[in-house]
Amino acid sequence: MPKIKDLVYVTLQFSLILGYFFIPRFLAFELPNYIQIFALILSIFGLFIIVLALIQLNKNLTPFPSPKANAVLIKEGLYRYVRHPIYTGIIFFVFFYALHTHHLPRLFLALLLYGLFSFKSIYEEAMLINKFAEYKNYQKHTGRFFPRLKALSP
Repeated sequence: MPKIKDLVYVTLQFSLILGYFFIPRFLAFELPNYIQIFALILSIFGLFIIVLALIQLNKNLTPFPSPKANAVLIKEGLYRYVRHPIYTGIIFFVFFYALHTHHLPRLFLALLLYGLFSFKSIYEEAMLINKFAEYKNYQKHTGRFFPRLKALSP
């Protein structure tokens, strides 16, 4: 049975994502075509990150912030560079797709989603620290949503 806080975070997340796709378009803004194309490419890149991170998470995948009882700490693949690559992919997709579609309300919801992921990841990481002794060290060397420059070097 999921914890109440897990249910709250997941409900907020799915509500924001659902709202993102169904919010009426108003307050549209104009962007040059090259920015629209670049934003579309980055939003597709976000989808690619999501799919790859889901595959790499494999049996550890859960919709809730609390880790599964039999979870193992993954530090390979995308998880070598960021601790929450699924959130990274979602952030990329919603932000850049909002730019691509000139949709100011979607841009606002993308910022709200980023804020929610910030709080949700703090809650999630507190549990991961308790579950995995090496998580604190992993935090020191790996960015939360975006890679640290040091992590990108060989």
